[in-house]
Amino acid sequence: MRNFNFAATTKIFFGKNKVNELANEIQKHGKRVLLAYGGGNIKKSGLYDKVISELTGAGIAYVELEGIQPNPRLKSVKEGVRLCRENQLDFILGVGGGSVIDCAKAIAAGVSYDGDPWDFVIRQAKVEKPLPVGSILTLSATGSEMNGNAVISNEEIKEKRAMGDERLRPVFSILDPTYTFTVNKWQTAAGTVDIMSHIFEQYFTHDTGTFVQDAIAEGILQTCIKYGPIAVEQPDDYEARANLMWASSLALNGLTGTGKLYGDWATHGIEHELSAFYDLTHGAGLAILFPVWMEYVLDSKTAPKLAQYARNIWHVETADDMEAAEQGIKATRKFFTRLEMPSSLAEVNITTDHFDQMAKNACVFGPIGMFRRLDGEDIKNILLKAL
Repeated sequence: MRNFNFAATTKIFFGKNKVNELANEIQKHGKRVLLAYGGGNIKKSGLYDKVISELTGAGIAYVELEGIQPNPRLKSVKEGVRLCRENQLDFILGVGGGSVIDCAKAIAAGVSYDGDPWDFVIRQAKVEKPLPVGSILTLSATGSEMNGNAVISNEEIKEKRAMGDERLRPVFSILDPTYTFTVNKWQTAAGTVDIMSHIFEQYFTHDTGTFVQDAIAEGILQTCIKYGPIAVEQPDDYEARANLMWASSLALNGLTGTGKLYGDWATHGIEHELSAFYDLTHGAGLAILFPVWMEYVLDSKTAPKLAQYARNIWHVETADDMEAAEQGIKATRKFFTRLEMPSSLAEVNITTDHFDQMAKNACVFGPIGMFRRLDGEDIKNILLKAL
């Protein structure tokens, strides 16, 4: 295990009716709020009215930014920055899923920066003096509620890229599982895959001696396998929704990556290209790609870790690492299919038209992945195998 520093600084308010603590918590950080959210779901669920009641009851001024889309757009970030500057806002509250929270973080970074917020994404600018961000989560998936990462899409150039800074971690996040009861089957399943994928990216490394981290990671995977199908079929099952919600936060708050050099993240990089060109649901893209990636990177060097995964998660009993790994990959695909996630790009009407450009874009900063390094040709081969 490598040396590490770890701090998960987001204050979590977990459980029913925790939104009642919203105003008191905001007042510790700001007085004038940008309220950022997506479509009409928070209004249908009654969450919007509760948030407004909290803000107005405490005399907290607010300006709204609505209509933030899945795979949040740069134009929403720029609009949020404009609203914050013009109204002298000092706090951003994201109410929704990962896309809304990601957008809130990018806005927070952009307010004090004179240039284009896209500069953060293309590594031409560093985050300095971001506004504080808080979140109320309505979809268990991305883990954005407890980390400093954000992924933004630029429609004009068909690119989707990540940015991050520890200062962009939400200062608090409200996690009430009842606000995920209205999430439909597709998004629930895709969210479950997303949570598992975050674990995969940090689990599949060549670091040794990380028994604790791997055991936590395996526990989160087992949580998804147990409760994902239940939440899909019984959307108002509190136990299932609560466990998935906490799994989402723990999967990507940095905990399971401690003591390791770095996660892999190649599959996420490839999926970001799919989403950039086709606006594909992130979890669905990951469901297609991850078993393909596992098969592609499987060799004598990677087999032991893939075999560990197969034995501890899918109870594969064979002593041969290569055979165990292959069985674990098949079990992963079978589970994703059980969730009714797509298993090929053809199922979501994606063709080879942009594969060359996707492969180039994914490697714009060089080869990707750590479990096995992948160049543009590798990425194109993975996409072809995913057809």
